Amino acid sequence: MSTSSQDNADAYWAENLRIIITYLSVWFVVSFVAGILFVDQLNAIPFFGFPLGFWIDQQGAIFVYVALIWMYVSSMNKLDEKYDVHE
Repeated sequence: MSTSSQDNADAYWAENLRIIITYLSVWFVVSFVAGILFVDQLNAIPFFGFPLGFWIDQQGAIFVYVALIWMYVSSMNKLDEKYDVHE
């Protein structure tokens, strides 16, 4: 593997890790911080007739997870095209 292609592969992997860490951080905040640590404070806020903390735990987190999957796919497609490794 030439130096240029190795540098390209290293840059691709670094950006890939940045994307993964970003989305995992959002996932952590929604599921653990909002869904567990601050659930009592969030439950004081009504949302569609339910306490917000309960709604985030039962419904909102699922919506966020699905959105994160779509965002990850989109981000990786852009990254693949940027580094010319797309299908």
